[in-house]
Amino acid sequence: MEPLAYRMRPKTIDDILGQTHLVGPGKMIRRMVEARRLSSMILYGPPGIGKTSIASAIAGSTDAAFRMLNAVTDTKKDLQIVAEEGKLSGQVVLLLDEVHRLDKTKQDFLLPYLEKGTIVLIGATTSNPYHAIHPAIRSRCQIFELFPLHSDEVKQALQHALQDAKRGLGTYNVTVDEDALNIFSEATGGDVRSALNGLELAVLSTPHGDDGTIRITVDVAKECIQKKGFTHDKDEDAHYDVLSAFQKSIRGSDVNAALHYLARLIVAEDLPSITRRLLVIAYEDIGLAHPQASDRVLTAIQVAEKVGFPEARIPLASAVIELALSPKSNSAITAIDAAIADVRSGKGGDVPLHLKDAHYKGAAALGRGLDYKYPHDSKYGFIPQQYLPDKLVKKEYYEPKQTSKHETSLAQIYENIQAKQRRSPK
Repeated sequence: MEPLAYRMRPKTIDDILGQTHLVGPGKMIRRMVEARRLSSMILYGPPGIGKTSIASAIAGSTDAAFRMLNAVTDTKKDLQIVAEEGKLSGQVVLLLDEVHRLDKTKQDFLLPYLEKGTIVLIGATTSNPYHAIHPAIRSRCQIFELFPLHSDEVKQALQHALQDAKRGLGTYNVTVDEDALNIFSEATGGDVRSALNGLELAVLSTPHGDDGTIRITVDVAKECIQKKGFTHDKDEDAHYDVLSAFQKSIRGSDVNAALHYLARLIVAEDLPSITRRLLVIAYEDIGLAHPQASDRVLTAIQVAEKVGFPEARIPLASAVIELALSPKSNSAITAIDAAIADVRSGKGGDVPLHLKDAHYKGAAALGRGLDYKYPHDSKYGFIPQQYLPDKLVKKEYYEPKQTSKHETSLAQIYENIQAKQRRSPK
């Protein structure tokens, strides 16, 4: 017998739980179904949240022929069979799982059928299609992102399964404690498939009580559920989303959010990503506002790498808290990026003659270094002269921040030097 999650798949678009941004009244997929004008699409999101369910519900709502294939395990011959069916019936809806793994031979075969509409492709993937799917396929599909279900929506699916006598568990004499139901609906991180399969395991593996009732308690639920509260794969987009949120939380001085995302990376035991990102943050986001932060972060990283997990969490947490609460300045990265942009756009110009290398015979004859003024000859350590190429002589890349005493003092020095440069003859 098929798993409960398979049996409980929605038959029509009205049966779909969640994803109201796509299947709610007036939303794109519902409008397609109601107009009977399907177009190829890619459904993108984490496992177990309804990609296959939406595809089968679309087919069920339109009475279209519906076939399921896997881009990895099924062959070009399997695609040919689907294409022939599409020719005979006029149109076939093909759910292609792991569509990001589609090889070039299969892509080339599919493209003309997608163009004609003989095959309506519904590609399912957990990978960001803008990164993982070939442009030729992607350009012929609309891309829809799906999100994990809310715990209330998962609970609704569980209750439906308990009551459904035909496809679900309605023929069993089951009582599920409310706290146990919450475990199933909350511990799976919005993955309704895991929640339903965990519930089925609990019902089938729990003996009847003296009164003939199968009672599912919290302890039973914890035993049967596959924990999905946190999923992390270093090769998936969620990994980069967590790292992005981690850095942005520190940049935004939200200590609690920063610690939350640090915890997710710690649970994944992803020490290399943590340490690399902390060093980047120290220079990119804290920068000149707190120059000592980079040294302190490096020390914390060295301790973390030496002691390993679980103790590594302690110096890492200290570093994250200090970075989040430090004054922020991005003046260094902004300055260098602006300079790089000028160089790449061809705005460099020639190095001024007085700055060119003069440490070789004949340099003077070429005018190299003749008018160079040695700053150390001044008791102030600075002598005004032109350093930038002629094309950029008035360019200013560095814009000081006023977020800390340190950079405020740098700003004052910078302004004094710039003022002297502006007063000096070229």
